[in-house]
Amino acid sequence: MKNIYFLVSILFLMVVYACSSVEVYSDYDKATDFTGFKTYAFYKKGIDRVEISDLDKKRILRAIERELKAKGMVLSDNPDLLVNIFTKSREKIDVYNNSYYGWYPWYYGYGGYYGPGYGFGYTNVSSSTEGTLFIDLIDARKKELAWQGIGVGILSYYKDVDKKEARINEFVTHIMTQYPPQLEVK
Repeated sequence: MKNIYFLVSILFLMVVYACSSVEVYSDYDKATDFTGFKTYAFYKKGIDRVEISDLDKKRILRAIERELKAKGMVLSDNPDLLVNIFTKSREKIDVYNNSYYGWYPWYYGYGGYYGPGYGFGYTNVSSSTEGTLFIDLIDARKKELAWQGIGVGILSYYKDVDKKEARINEFVTHIMTQYPPQLEVK
């Protein structure tokens, strides 16, 4: 029965990742024992430096807090981990040139034949903003980075606050699925 549950869980995660519009990466210190981390706090000095609106900061921090609590961690004044965030964005420009060269039918009278020719084409240029969210988990005792999760995806400017919050939650949820790292058992 455990094997069936495990296989269904893996299948579900594969479907979720396949449908995700956020690319996720993570990195961590292999020497760190992640099982010892039970409490966390937000690193205010670092978060204050992030150049996004205070409302978006609150949304990101609430989403991180929700994910850490779901993993059994507790907010504390004397934390094991300090949580920091960093964001960056860049304008992404895509150019599609759809010119076609090849063999086209040429019709002269009845029948016709194929011959070389130029087709109609067009060039399409689109731009979007690609955003990156970094979530750093710092070992509070050592004052060293223990884990970093990175999410990259297209940002949309939503008029609807609920859609904006849903997009932020999507970024954070996908990033935090990588924590704690699955360490190899030797």
